[in-house]
Amino acid sequence: MTRGGRRKDRDGPERRCVATGESGSPEGMIRFALDPDGVVTPDLTERLPGRGIWVTARRDLVEKAAKKNLFARSAKRQATVPDGLADQIEAALARRAVEALGLARKAGLATAGFEKVRARLKQGPVAALIEARDGSEQGRARLRPMAGEAPVLAALTASELGLAFGRDSVIHAALDAGGAAERVVREVRRLDGFRAAPKEAQGGAEGEKRASVGAMKDV
Repeated sequence: MTRGGRRKDRDGPERRCVATGESGSPEGMIRFALDPDGVVTPDLTERLPGRGIWVTARRDLVEKAAKKNLFARSAKRQATVPDGLADQIEAALARRAVEALGLARKAGLATAGFEKVRARLKQGPVAALIEARDGSEQGRARLRPMAGEAPVLAALTASELGLAFGRDSVIHAALDAGGAAERVVREVRRLDGFRAAPKEAQGGAEGEKRASVGAMKDV
């Protein structure tokens, strides 16, 4: 699976990214639709009527599609790109990821806090290890080896993770397997791809194991 969350198998449905010309799973892409006035509208739930326009979930590719008028070309009609479209998408992706993690917490599938996460990792495999992107590298590095083959997700900030757990901030979280957990992984990976620098976004699955260095103390 790529950093943006796109699966590499070819068994499921695929969509073509208008910015790269490449096809892939909708899981790692963002659907857009034009409203009746021709305004480009992100459709993260993939339910808006009309022909969908798909872009790989990366900020630079959304900006490329807007700059080069690719939405209009794909729709074959005039299209208006709203100001701050990429910022709007990032905020929406973050909200969806926080919401998904909050639901997983309510379902008893998410654990937060360094000591609690360490204790959970000692018990056995988890569905994912979640780290705040602005957390300290030292604390995060202590837990990563314990995660085994589980994906390490570092797209959300400490304050965003805190929203999901009803705290001011959270640096470390562990996710147990379950239906709610699958949505968390999908949403966080898509946000991760969008927030990644272009070279990181193209780095493949190994990019999920890399974490940015920050100055915050561990929770």
